[in-house]
Amino acid sequence: MRFLDHREKLPDSLRGAVIALGNFDGFHLGHKAVAGEAIRWAREEGRPSIIATFDPHPVRHFKPDAPPFRLTTLEQRQELYLSAGATAMLVFHFDDELASTTAEDFVKVLLAEHLGAAGVVTGEDFTFGKGRGGNRDVLETLGCQVGIETRAVPPVMDCGEPVSSSRVRDALREGDPQEAARLLTRPFAIRGVVEHGDKRGREIGYPTANLSIEQYLRPRYGIYAITGRLLSSGQELQGAANIGVRPQFDPPKELLEPYFFDFSGDLYGQEIEVAFHHFIRAEAKFESLDALTAQMEKDCAEAKRLLA
Repeated sequence: MRFLDHREKLPDSLRGAVIALGNFDGFHLGHKAVAGEAIRWAREEGRPSIIATFDPHPVRHFKPDAPPFRLTTLEQRQELYLSAGATAMLVFHFDDELASTTAEDFVKVLLAEHLGAAGVVTGEDFTFGKGRGGNRDVLETLGCQVGIETRAVPPVMDCGEPVSSSRVRDALREGDPQEAARLLTRPFAIRGVVEHGDKRGREIGYPTANLSIEQYLRPRYGIYAITGRLLSSGQELQGAANIGVRPQFDPPKELLEPYFFDFSGDLYGQEIEVAFHHFIRAEAKFESLDALTAQMEKDCAEAKRLLA
């Protein structure tokens, strides 16, 4: 699958594409509806289909101190867009220049001249351009002037409310990964490279893989039943994980620490993806390491039961 940068020239073979335009971070049910319409439309007309995203997220650009809220990395998005059937992923690098681009220039210069788009699909509430000066009506009007056909997809409703990234984030913050997975159509997953830690888990019989959480949204701190996937081999593992600041040990350090059942290999330096399936309990500090170890044994038993 092609990974495209909006600042670079588009290959001639991808001009005339139908572009799904949005942020599509979590790629939840609502995002899939927009992307699916673009892909179907492109196939009907024998055109390439491109799913566009923005990186960094516009909120991160305007509010750099905002707490982490990302649901996927660009690499995860690329895999999700490929599995949806898109020809390519286009990344709009959101910087000062793009932030100051007017709605008119975004359509006439970027979409029409630079990308050569034949069609654009958005959600009904999509806004774009400097000061959010563009919406679906502006996009349709400007598109008509430069030969770009546009379509808007209504929100996917669920329990009387639109499916949204905010609902996914709220579910994860509340410790409900199953609700998040229902809206995403897959478990929320954090991907990272296994780092060397202080070996505390190994000392008490539960060697963990240490992963930095980086800019991912922080789910509710606690213990989860998880699965892991080694990206190098595709091997799937089951386990339990703590995400949080490890209150039992000093100094506090925010980490994702998965412990995989029946695995004894060396994971240092490997990239793995940890998927959250069930919340078991909140983080806690115990009176002793023996008490912690006893609780971890119970947590692992519960994780095995939940994942069975």
